[in-house]
Amino acid sequence: MCTCRVLLCSIESERNKVKSSLNTLHFIFSMDKENFRFYIKVRTALNIQAVAIHDELRTVFGDDAPSFQTVARWAQWFREGREKIEDEERPGRPVTETTSENIEQVRNIVVDDPYVTIEELQEQTGLSYGTVHRILSDHLKLRKVTARYIPKQLTDSQRGERVRICKENLSRFEDGRWRLCDVVTGDESWFFHQQTGRKASNAAWVSKEDPPPTIVRRIRFAPKTLFSIFFKSTGPILIHRVERGQTVDHEYYIENCLQPVIQEVKKQRPLSGTHAIKLQHDNGTPHAHQAVSDYLRSEGVTIVPHPPNSPDLSPCDFWLFDLIKRNLSDQTDSISLHHAIIEFMYSLDKAEYKKTFDQWIQRMQLCVDNEGDYFEHLMK
Repeated sequence: MCTCRVLLCSIESERNKVKSSLNTLHFIFSMDKENFRFYIKVRTALNIQAVAIHDELRTVFGDDAPSFQTVARWAQWFREGREKIEDEERPGRPVTETTSENIEQVRNIVVDDPYVTIEELQEQTGLSYGTVHRILSDHLKLRKVTARYIPKQLTDSQRGERVRICKENLSRFEDGRWRLCDVVTGDESWFFHQQTGRKASNAAWVSKEDPPPTIVRRIRFAPKTLFSIFFKSTGPILIHRVERGQTVDHEYYIENCLQPVIQEVKKQRPLSGTHAIKLQHDNGTPHAHQAVSDYLRSEGVTIVPHPPNSPDLSPCDFWLFDLIKRNLSDQTDSISLHHAIIEFMYSLDKAEYKKTFDQWIQRMQLCVDNEGDYFEHLMK
């Protein structure tokens, strides 16, 4: 009995030691496959299942952790009595050499497939996990990052058009022909009545015994309402709710959006009216109609050119709509949703609106500097 207790205490002590050292190992050096196997061996001796071991390694090492198949295979071998964590000796030259030929072989595979995993590189090259990892990080200076989403794969002509329009707009602001305080911007967006929140905002603290909270996925036909919203550097101009079933064509856009916007501008600027006013909106079908251009011209309003496929250059898209949706609470219907949006927009400090137009200028310059490519990953 005493011997059993001593053995259990020894195993428990080893388990705590390994668990506490796993994070430390992550910061001291990159684990090679022998280190991973030793950890699998110890956890298997403690009757920890392969899926739990794999989850532990993924939590600390992310994509550098061995695959579940590898963890399960070695856990099975250790249960069957295997002691060694090293590879069995193979005939031929050592495969752990970091030679120029091996470096070039790994480089060529990665160039052909940037999404290849370390395990797949092992299989294709015959090199050890540690050697592949060293070649990638130390010799090729590579790191694995998550792909970023972009609105569209731009062609050379589309990138050139983005640069051309941004340069022309910037020059008009720089030489004083245009002023940010004269710009009105607007667009349409759908707003759901019930808010599911972002993944991070749905996180909650729970005890180890409690199950994680659940969020019901929004159904395809969840209630939502279309809004047309306009603002300038001093605050909101128009927050228009589109009735359910209503199509927003150029006639509707003029009568229910642009005309109220013009009226509000004249109300806010009784002396100058629409003099020098510039309207920034995207190239949506209702916006780009000739009748819209004619109406704005008749009111003395200049349209700010906007590049196609460029939500990153629209203040509504890169700032306002996302901000509103992140701060809305659940609403019973479109009317209460309308009131909530109005209340939120008027609660914002005027400095936030002005700052957004300053950011718009910065974004156009970034577009030029980045030769027309999407640039949001470059922003600090």
